[in-house]
Amino acid sequence: VPFYGFGVMCLDHPEVQALVSRITDRRVITYGANRQADVRFVEVSTVGAKSHFSVEVRDRKSGELTRIDDLVLPMPGLHNVSNATAAIAVALELGIPAAAIRKGLAGFGGVKRRFTHTGSWNGVEIFDDYGHHPVEIKAVLKAAREAASGRVIAIMQPHRFTRLRDLFDDFCACFNDADTVLVAPVYPAGEAPIEGADAAHLVAGIKSAGHRDARLIAGPADVAPLVAGEAKTGDYVVYLGAGNITQWAYALPKELMAL
Repeated sequence: VPFYGFGVMCLDHPEVQALVSRITDRRVITYGANRQADVRFVEVSTVGAKSHFSVEVRDRKSGELTRIDDLVLPMPGLHNVSNATAAIAVALELGIPAAAIRKGLAGFGGVKRRFTHTGSWNGVEIFDDYGHHPVEIKAVLKAAREAASGRVIAIMQPHRFTRLRDLFDDFCACFNDADTVLVAPVYPAGEAPIEGADAAHLVAGIKSAGHRDARLIAGPADVAPLVAGEAKTGDYVVYLGAGNITQWAYALPKELMAL
């Protein structure tokens, strides 16, 4: 960070909070849900697939508190609200007025493969997300749970045998916000198979961790009949993975129409 610059850091993460206290030669602006943050998001609610919230901005020197209300972000999830708050902190530092911030957030089109809406079928909404790490998956499914009025069906394609092996226990415990979990074969990304790090073992592990409905699927052809037979209006179908599963997510609406 140049001497004339500043850092924007999330105070919700304990390691980042510890780091903030060690930075003495650069200006730091903190953000998050933490009550001590300089720019804090509050009053978060989810309406459909949109997040509504406000931010409180506190001047460290004067203690003066200002607010920006009626903020709307066209995507659900506290992790997205947190990211938006980081952007707001930067915008305010650059002198961008509240009205422009509000307009910019409301028109944000999102990042490709981050909870991207790929289509609808009979009131069932279908999404594609790049999430392939347990922390990402947990955040995406929490957002889906907040936004959906019905059930959440997660379709997971593990990415790399080594990742599944190394984070196996975390993968087994990250699907709690999904009502149904469908696990596809591992996308190898050039790796050789590893004993015990495969879709069948993951399904067994998810069930052992207490999930009521985790199933093994052979591939994309298994999804449309299952969704057509079980999904109802208000349900969300969320594809998760860094492999070719994104193609499945875009194909599903047409496959459902063809049934």
